[in-house]
Amino acid sequence: MTDLQTRPAAPAVPTGPSAPARTARPGLLLALVLSGQFMAVLDVSIVNVAVPTIRTDLNASGAALQLVIAGYTIAYAVLLITGARLGARYGYSRLFQLGLAAFTAASLACGLAPGTGSLIGFRLLQGVGAALMVPQVMSLVQRTFTGAARTRALGLYSAVLAGGMAVGQVLGGVLVNADLFGTGWRPVFLVNVPLGLALLAAGARLLPKLPGDRSRRFDIPGVVVLAAALGLLVVPLVLGHELGWPTWGWAMLAGSALLFVLFAVVERGIARRGGQPLISGRVLRAPGLLPAAAAIFMIMAAFSGFLFAFALHQQAGLGHSALRAGLLSAPVAVGFGVSSLHWQRLPGRLHPPLPLLAALIVGPGYLLLGALLSDGLRIGPVAVALMTGLGLVAGCAYAPLFARALGRVAPADAADASGVMVTVIQLGQVVGVALLGTIFLGEARLPAPARVSGHALLVTAVAVAACFLLAGLFAARSQRAVRAR
Repeated sequence: MTDLQTRPAAPAVPTGPSAPARTARPGLLLALVLSGQFMAVLDVSIVNVAVPTIRTDLNASGAALQLVIAGYTIAYAVLLITGARLGARYGYSRLFQLGLAAFTAASLACGLAPGTGSLIGFRLLQGVGAALMVPQVMSLVQRTFTGAARTRALGLYSAVLAGGMAVGQVLGGVLVNADLFGTGWRPVFLVNVPLGLALLAAGARLLPKLPGDRSRRFDIPGVVVLAAALGLLVVPLVLGHELGWPTWGWAMLAGSALLFVLFAVVERGIARRGGQPLISGRVLRAPGLLPAAAAIFMIMAAFSGFLFAFALHQQAGLGHSALRAGLLSAPVAVGFGVSSLHWQRLPGRLHPPLPLLAALIVGPGYLLLGALLSDGLRIGPVAVALMTGLGLVAGCAYAPLFARALGRVAPADAADASGVMVTVIQLGQVVGVALLGTIFLGEARLPAPARVSGHALLVTAVAVAACFLLAGLFAARSQRAVRAR
């Protein structure tokens, strides 16, 4: 058995909350839950290209526009682990449907919003719906699939993450440019409504009737402290570079660090008293999970941060339209998704060292890409081919790590593990956009000439390469941890 196959930490029981999910059509179930995941990822990026139209239509201020974009991400990231615990307590299928319904209703409300204030509020509700829905996706995958089938399902999950980021910007550009029936920006939200309704109808037939575990007490102190810590972390990271990194942002980051320490103290105290902490220590002790999660965090930070900086370079430096910028960014994400889906076809002997080898290749590859684009000239076929190759290799680092992190988690701990991993992915995206975006904007000070913007992209590529080097180090640690068991 390879390090990527399932080796449950405890035998599955035939009935009860920790029993494997039974469904006659697992392929359709996987398509259902991954479609919900796709919608949630799509809405992180699809709104970006509609910002100029929203500004004009609603007479929105710059700060309000930032909250329109960031409100979804903030609520989504802060509540993911809470959503995972709710799923374990009340049933994964029930929470998936509840989150999907809330997300769909909030999307409709966003599309019909009469003003900026209501749009911000509905975006926050969208994030809440996504936070309730998304952790259940991984829990249902963990509970429905085992062995090689689980590894393939996790590869599809990774492909959906990459595809959602790529499609979001392209689809947003298409919808805004089309100006359907004179609705301008509103279709970027309304597009979720028919898909959400279709998924709700399919979910009523396909989702397994998994009981919740009402014996799992809700860790209210842990929820409150962790939500506060994540909120204090995410808000300044999302808004900081737009607002010039104000003092209150640094104060929030310092407060976040203190609250994370307090969260660890609170959770240990609950465990010592025989309670049920929000994040089970059993999950964190799963072989290879923590270093694999750290590597995934670095990969997502590098991947998302570079896509953000690359889009800025194209639109502000080269003068590309949002649609063209999305299309030129797509090869990286498409390559990432394809390799996430098919890396298992590589020879088995390559699977254990694959994340480390891929990370060591991708880092220098981004340096080469930055050098190619640093002159500020048009993006030619060589650069596009290189971006596609980088996406392919990066997926070979990410997807095996994801399978490694979750492959040995017991079914009873699926909810906690999925909450941790999805939160790591989301925070990696937020931190990558914030930090790498700040590096790019600090060098370019947009609007800037194309050559200046190209130089800023090269500097950003150096930071991306450093992220992949760190990811390789964590990947090596995760491999050693799995071998030790």
